[in-house]
Amino acid sequence: MRKRILCQRCKYYFVTWNKSTPHGCRGMGFKSALIPSLVVFKNSGESCQMYTEKEKKKDDR
Repeated sequence: MRKRILCQRCKYYFVTWNKSTPHGCRGMGFKSALIPSLVVFKNSGESCQMYTEKEKKKDDR
């Protein structure tokens, strides 16, 4: 079973200002209408190899 990749948790994911391509991936260097991990899977048949979890911010409490 494949593990679902949540791009929003990846350090390479970003949101664009473009309505037609609101999702971007700095690691792969593209923008798309779909979540980048879905685009990668549709084109290669494999899960994204660039996924790197964002570092968690420290609490200032």
